[in-house]
Amino acid sequence: MKKLTLDDLKEFRDYLRIPISDARLEEDPYSPPYFHPGHDAPEIAYLHERRRALGGAVPERRPDHQPVELPEAKTFDVAKRGSGKQQAATTMAFVRLLKDLIRDKKFGHRIVPIVPDESRTFGMDAFFPTAKIYNPKGQNYLSVDRDLVLAYKESPAGQLIHPGINEAGAVAAFTAAGTAYATHGVPLVPVYVFYSMFGFQRTGDAFWAAADQMTRGFIIGATAGRTTLTGEGLQHADGHSPLLASTNPAVVTYDPAYGYEMGHIIRDGLERMYGPDSEDRNLMYYLTVYNEPITQPSEPENLDVEGVLKGIYRVSASAVDGPKAQILASGVSVPWALEAQQLLADDWGVSADVWSVTSWNELRRDGMAAEEEAFLNPGQPARVPFVAKQLEGATGPVVAVSDYMKAVPDQIRQFVPNEFATLGADGFGFSDTRAAARRFFKNDTHSIVVKTLQLLAARGGIEEGSPSYAMDRYKLLDVTAGTTGGAGGDA
Repeated sequence: MKKLTLDDLKEFRDYLRIPISDARLEEDPYSPPYFHPGHDAPEIAYLHERRRALGGAVPERRPDHQPVELPEAKTFDVAKRGSGKQQAATTMAFVRLLKDLIRDKKFGHRIVPIVPDESRTFGMDAFFPTAKIYNPKGQNYLSVDRDLVLAYKESPAGQLIHPGINEAGAVAAFTAAGTAYATHGVPLVPVYVFYSMFGFQRTGDAFWAAADQMTRGFIIGATAGRTTLTGEGLQHADGHSPLLASTNPAVVTYDPAYGYEMGHIIRDGLERMYGPDSEDRNLMYYLTVYNEPITQPSEPENLDVEGVLKGIYRVSASAVDGPKAQILASGVSVPWALEAQQLLADDWGVSADVWSVTSWNELRRDGMAAEEEAFLNPGQPARVPFVAKQLEGATGPVVAVSDYMKAVPDQIRQFVPNEFATLGADGFGFSDTRAAARRFFKNDTHSIVVKTLQLLAARGGIEEGSPSYAMDRYKLLDVTAGTTGGAGGDA
């Protein structure tokens, strides 16, 4: 039964001894009145007394919290220096920056690293001796790695949350820390690190709930991309997490290629969450980082920081005098795009500029917002989307490439006036070497070259037979022949 009959309602009232007359119930049996015994009643006094003893009403958001002194600019210098002659994956570049943020004397205590699994894979075991793993009862066992310098160390004063292989628990910890500014008046910055495949795919609903509670923090999808961790099987082949993240309005998604990009993105995130001038604070930043070692360049002079933060900037302009093209790449695919730029110049006389797309998602949101503004303001000059503004004057066809399915870069297709083609990694995956996987998906260096030549030939910019010759020359149809495209050895 969805509703009680009038007789049932009267019987229910009598059983609970609620002082409401038959006449009141008969006025509208489908909407019976509420009964309140009065604020001075002993029952109400008891409830208020117990709630005060527990710390106040639940839920309750406290608008005032401790003031936050953000890290100084020099704290981010480690991200600007690059890796020199060594190679470092963006995961390692991120961990180095996180280590310096934790060391910041005025801000570091607010960082809450959360790792449900694979701390050593991410290089975060360096936090064990100093930050320690939080355990309210301390460490009550001898760790199997106790002879190592970076052995497990648990402490009631630990800063690192290590909930075991428990992603639901990790997101719960992330939400608790990310809302502490409102529930306890103590601003914290949770940094949840996980395999990118296991985030929004497994715990996306929990992130939605976190957004509903206005959680703030950083979500780090490590070992990202569909071809960078092929050796461990298809369960790790993430080719779509940016699309899943795009469904959450509170999540700001980035796919950075270099450490210096991450430095600016993380600093911007902290300022938006807790800076004095921010208007939109309740955000969760999702950064995809990779396990593939590359030479991390130092931050270039006159870096287009606005482009880094809004989603796209030109990382390399071609000096070749030839047919023009534009290569848009994100994350681990930026080095492949730079290799393709060189091949196009040396072998084909093509002048291709390379753009680092730090966020396909944010470019799309900006473009959609521009369209909405134009829709709501007819007759007024329409705002140009940021991606179109950045590419103004960039002639020739556009080849967009990433280590995700083609739908990720396709998010901006409608806002780019140039002829547009996409290379990506659609399908479940391909468990082999990185080079073979990229040759299989056709998103490696040689595929970028051939696709660029195809677009140029179609418009008469180069000889018609050049694409076919290039495909044969680079053995593009041979899955095992890939030698470039960021091979980096087996996964």
